[in-house]
Amino acid sequence: MGVFKGLQPEALWEYFEEICRIPRPSQKEEKIGAWLMEFARQHQLEARQDKVGNVLICKEATPGKEDVPVVVLQSHMDMVCEKNAEVKHDFERDAIQPYVDGEWVKARGTTLGADDGIGMAAALAILTSEDIQHGPVECLFTVNEEMGLTGASGLEPGFFTGKILLNLDSEDEGEMFIGCAGGIDTVVRLPYEETAVQPHQFAVRIQVKGLQGGHSGDDIHKGRGNAIKILNRFLWDLKERYGIRIVSFEGGNLRNAIAREAVAVLVFDEKLKEKIRIDFNIYAAEMERVWKLTEPGLNMELETMDLPEKALTPESTGKLLNALYACPHGVFAMSYRMPGMVETSTNLASVRFEGDSEILITTSQRSDVDSEKMNIAHMVAAVFELAGAKVEHGEGYPGWVPNRNSAILKLAVASYQSLFGREPVVRSIHAGLECGLFLEKYPDMDMISFGPTLRGVHSPDEKVNIKTVEMWWKHLVRILETL
Repeated sequence: MGVFKGLQPEALWEYFEEICRIPRPSQKEEKIGAWLMEFARQHQLEARQDKVGNVLICKEATPGKEDVPVVVLQSHMDMVCEKNAEVKHDFERDAIQPYVDGEWVKARGTTLGADDGIGMAAALAILTSEDIQHGPVECLFTVNEEMGLTGASGLEPGFFTGKILLNLDSEDEGEMFIGCAGGIDTVVRLPYEETAVQPHQFAVRIQVKGLQGGHSGDDIHKGRGNAIKILNRFLWDLKERYGIRIVSFEGGNLRNAIAREAVAVLVFDEKLKEKIRIDFNIYAAEMERVWKLTEPGLNMELETMDLPEKALTPESTGKLLNALYACPHGVFAMSYRMPGMVETSTNLASVRFEGDSEILITTSQRSDVDSEKMNIAHMVAAVFELAGAKVEHGEGYPGWVPNRNSAILKLAVASYQSLFGREPVVRSIHAGLECGLFLEKYPDMDMISFGPTLRGVHSPDEKVNIKTVEMWWKHLVRILETL
């Protein structure tokens, strides 16, 4: 073992290092799927792959555990592919570069993929263990969890037999999740028109960067900045005061990540360039003051650009900036059923110019109340429809209704208490998990979700805490041995 030499459990870290070498973007999991099937063949384990790409690897019970119920260990193959702007990395070809930094494992300039590579590694370590007592185990590795949960939604009834499922895709050691929010995407296509830029005009490029970003479910309540919103606020003000025109606007990336960076090119009358530069300096200083506690890395830059040939018309500029300004982002409602948890939220995820006539704007909404999920999705749609955009909603995915009488929950809580001498926190999570979809096809399934501590998930700041990986592993082993 190289990077993780000396870390425990050794087998888990060995497998995680191997997983980091295999490209596995969402919707492009062919390489990791093939590797899993070859892993099963090499270890003489029964395995199969369904038509959507999910992989199931089975291991028989150890002696004396043959009558124990089958347990499904579930994780997902894909990872969120985010990198810092200056980093050169092809997620379809290049390996992730993990390293140890004190108590944490991180990646060099990219997402680490511990979500959910660490869950995969734990399942593989169980499959090859020789000293852990357990009943029959079915390890389910799903595809495309991060961009629509299509692996879980495409899962066919009967693909696995277990009625107890341990979801290995949570991010807080000492917490057990028994419910999650449902979600839906709202995708906007805003048409625009352009006209020629005049010789007396001036062009600048304005960028917002250095934000933390993060998971649009787990981190939406933490007061983090959205780069699209911060940039658009300034552009909107320039539109109102000076009549600027937008040339391009790019920001954010994935629907389930809070936008960390955004950049726009704009044109205006050359005589305004000093006023706009002064306004920019004032605004940048104000944003540093506003965000100094939650976004200390916030950085705004303005630079002169060559004059482009075309820019959006004043009308198209106004529709874009007005709609982005009016579009809600962040926590919409807190839960009354589970105090301290977000009930409903929305994420303004990305803005992209597509072709020469359309702007693609991606948003996502979450709630553990289905009607409220649709309410906030319709609110977002209404904003953009007022601007003349075409709006489409994705199929969405269901929430997972908590079951506090769960037998596997009671066993997991007791196991945790016996290991660590304290009670774990039992709660729901605002992020989406595949468990709700499993229940649609396997209504008798008894499930919990748990994992080690991860931070900065869905951003290049992603990291996993080494100590909690070992604690989580011990807890997983104790559950399997106790069943």
